[in-house]
Amino acid sequence: MATEKQQGIDPFAAMEALRTALAEAGIVLPSLAVDAASPALKLVELGRVRADVAAQLADALRKGGRE
Repeated sequence: MATEKQQGIDPFAAMEALRTALAEAGIVLPSLAVDAASPALKLVELGRVRADVAAQLADALRKGGRE
């Protein structure tokens, strides 16, 4: 069950915030979108990526965004 804080987050704003943060790390998730099929759940679809992009994302997470 989602908490009140989770329920109050706009999925479109969350998606754009994620897109911006990823772009700052040089990462593009081409399929990043809000899941229109389940609006009540406020899901953000991350999509599929090539293995090199997944490795780049993992590296960015390990670094905590620090370069």
